[in-house]
Amino acid sequence: MTFDPDELGQSRTDLAETLKTLRKRAGRTQVWLARRCNASQTKISNIEGAKLTPTLVDVELILRALDAPPQLVTQVTALTRIANTEWQDVWAQRRTGLEKKQNELARFEESATEFRYFLLSMVTGLLATPEYVRASLSGIPGDHSKAIAKKLERQAVLYDTSKRFTFVLTEQAVRWPYLPDPAMALQVDRLISLDLLPNVRIGVIPMGRQLPTCPLNTFTVYDARIATVETSTGAMIFRDHRDVSAYLNEFSVYDGYALHGEEASEQLREWADRFRS
Repeated sequence: MTFDPDELGQSRTDLAETLKTLRKRAGRTQVWLARRCNASQTKISNIEGAKLTPTLVDVELILRALDAPPQLVTQVTALTRIANTEWQDVWAQRRTGLEKKQNELARFEESATEFRYFLLSMVTGLLATPEYVRASLSGIPGDHSKAIAKKLERQAVLYDTSKRFTFVLTEQAVRWPYLPDPAMALQVDRLISLDLLPNVRIGVIPMGRQLPTCPLNTFTVYDARIATVETSTGAMIFRDHRDVSAYLNEFSVYDGYALHGEEASEQLREWADRFRS
């Protein structure tokens, strides 16, 4: 028995229907499968009903329990990885309202406890001054007052000491002139002050530092569960553990080459002074 991945499709619904069909062809009930996978019947039901996206581990357990042939395991595993990846294009975000994206980020921040941000070209909203936030959205047509208010509201999460934040910024991200020089100096000052919070760690990578690899995108990792990767036309959201682990490893490399603590503060003060002069 084989399946054509093109026929299966790429959505969570397709994966759910595939797993349900496999179970029924094997003549097994959800209760039986749940016991074999050390899971609840409710979880199996939610997976088959496309209410829950299974992880790669979940799918491997299900396929092993159903004694699926190797070729089928390869195909369904590939489908699982696709189902755990989401693409959000910027045009859809603008049509539905940028505040919707801010609400989604707030949910990520509510559920996670450890955050890692690699910032390649600009300061992220959690670290931004109100002027910087407004400037970052000024090139997009429309009224973004709700999105700006939500961005600033989200900054309160930095003061939740049950959560830990690590931000690694390139020199370009810190110094790209979104604002007039005096306002940019204030933005850099904000980075210095936030680094004093006990649960916030800010690192910077000056241009003169030689890196073993070239970063291509800004990305964020929430715990070890979700990685979001930004491009100029949208964002990819990865939930497959292999993809998330790859970004965790990449972040560790950049973090290791960044300046931290007093070295980072000294470098940031130098950049702020340049804006003031």
